Amino acid sequence: MTPFVMGIAGGTGSGKTTLSLAILQQIGVEHVGYIQHDSYYIDRSSLTPEERQKINYDHPDALENELLIRHLKMLRDWKPIDKPNYDFKTHTRRQETETVSPKDVIIVEGILILVDPMLRELMDLKVFVDTDADVRVLRRLGRDVEERGRTVGSVVEQYLGSVRPMHLEFVEPSKRFADLVIPEGGLNDVGVDVITHKIRSTLAENKQW
Repeated sequence: MTPFVMGIAGGTGSGKTTLSLAILQQIGVEHVGYIQHDSYYIDRSSLTPEERQKINYDHPDALENELLIRHLKMLRDWKPIDKPNYDFKTHTRRQETETVSPKDVIIVEGILILVDPMLRELMDLKVFVDTDADVRVLRRLGRDVEERGRTVGSVVEQYLGSVRPMHLEFVEPSKRFADLVIPEGGLNDVGVDVITHKIRSTLAENKQW
């Protein structure tokens, strides 16, 4: 038997993390491994700080999907991985990594997680969190200022210059690959119940529970 792999996509600030944590809580932390696509941003330590600022981090090419695919295959084979630890303030990877052990359920979460067909092939359930744009941008503004040391001006500039265009070009179109579309993510209790029921029934059918 292989772990149940679920991809959770959606625009920035849509509620993907809230949904992931709600599922984790319902299923139980002892049964769920959690990976954020953001951890797999390409290391930019070879560039100057000025050069790093010019990179479009909302484009699929900014992420090292090859490594994530390799890690998901390892987890599906019940092998642990050393997940990268990305520093958003410096746009570099820290030296220390985080060990993620294989578990019955693996959640992979990120805005672009459904864009890559090779990633999609590894997922047993694909979910898209659909939230209004004005709510999403306000959530992102608060997160980037409070957690990532950004200024309001830089967040607005990035949103208009790359986040919104990339959402329209890549994120929103990837919704068509989702098996489920959940409005408001983790705040949608019915959506959480539907997903957790699907996970439990699948694991029961596979005699993993």
